[in-house]
Amino acid sequence: MTHRAARRRMHLAAHFPGVNSTTVWTDPRSRSQIDFASFAHLARTAERGLFDFFFLAEGLRLREHKGKLHDLDVVGRPEAITVLSALAAVTDRLGLAATVSATFNEPYELARRLATLDHLSGGRAAWNVVTSSDAFTGANFRRGGYLDHADRYTRAAEFLATARELWDSRAAGTSRPFAHHGRHFTIAGEFDVEPGPQGHPVVIQAGDSGEGREFAASAADVVFTRHGTLEAGRAFSADVKGRLGAYGRRPEDLKIMPGVSVVLGDTAAEAQEKAAEIREQQVSPQTALLMAEQVWGRDLSAYDPDGPLPAIGPDPGGEVAQGRVRIADPHAVVDHWRAVSKAKGLTLRQTVIETSGRQSFIGTPRDVAARLEEFVAAGAADGFILVPHLTPGGLDEFVDRVVPLLQERGAFRTEYSGPTLRDHLGLALPAAHTL
Repeated sequence: MTHRAARRRMHLAAHFPGVNSTTVWTDPRSRSQIDFASFAHLARTAERGLFDFFFLAEGLRLREHKGKLHDLDVVGRPEAITVLSALAAVTDRLGLAATVSATFNEPYELARRLATLDHLSGGRAAWNVVTSSDAFTGANFRRGGYLDHADRYTRAAEFLATARELWDSRAAGTSRPFAHHGRHFTIAGEFDVEPGPQGHPVVIQAGDSGEGREFAASAADVVFTRHGTLEAGRAFSADVKGRLGAYGRRPEDLKIMPGVSVVLGDTAAEAQEKAAEIREQQVSPQTALLMAEQVWGRDLSAYDPDGPLPAIGPDPGGEVAQGRVRIADPHAVVDHWRAVSKAKGLTLRQTVIETSGRQSFIGTPRDVAARLEEFVAAGAADGFILVPHLTPGGLDEFVDRVVPLLQERGAFRTEYSGPTLRDHLGLALPAAHTL
């Protein structure tokens, strides 16, 4: 076996930017976030690059700040499975991953929609399982904010197990009644959609808490995570994959794919300059104050974002931003920001930029290709989910300039090995569907 053949092949996926400070709205190349042409362009670019899948986020309520819609990052978010069903008609091999909440949906209904997407796409459907425990989002639903935070993963685990029971009830050309009686769901009947070519859609999970890691080890096929250094990635991978044995699973049964951004330049200096400009555009003075207010839990509108950090401490019970993940330990975050600000002489806005950047690979195409391969070879990741800062053309340069180098190094595929997303990821069919 040659050295090239022995190399680990990485997995790549593309994330369509959503509501956050990733997208650079002011760039003249930035286009619509809701026009189908934008989704189609990014998806076709990902397929041209032989990516494993295309990944859509979901938002069930528009974010608010101080009781008003936050117009710096509010965009229309069409329902993900509907968009992906349309994309199935304009792509051939690319996996199609939808983020869908296990809190504000029901197993029977969602299992039907995902099985339908798997049929329409020829076996390319995936479900990114997320949880929602906040009453703010729940206000858009009849149940409201009934779900305690501590119950979010117990419901998600039972939801996923119930959906798999439904898919398995039609396995191997049979059809049998199902009956599930659990804490969160009591349903019975007969599932009315044949399982798709994959048997079960691929399951993706994102969560860094102990509960999230355990849920990933027990049930997920892919983990969407974020870690800023190779060492942190290795520690996360070792921890999550070390839990697989308790569920009768092997390390290769779970793919860990951190979300990353890439900035390319003809020289390292040019790439660093471009990256700095992008971060300046992503974190405007208003965005910097919003992110600081989320940490402090206080109205900081009297503070200058280009001045020092507030001298006051955070209010752990305060909440000025709705629809965002709450800071678990604001005192620890403030202490870290103060240390970074003091060590580097940074303003409030500069500190936000310094501490909030997504893990990035910055450099020439050849340097980026080598660094990506290093992460995979070191066990820090099985691949990456690219989060471009431009919609819809933010992936083009990576596909044109980095993918060929990865292929040249033997680190990435030169063709798809099969028609389904499970084929791309090297995942077996579920046991009930192999008979």
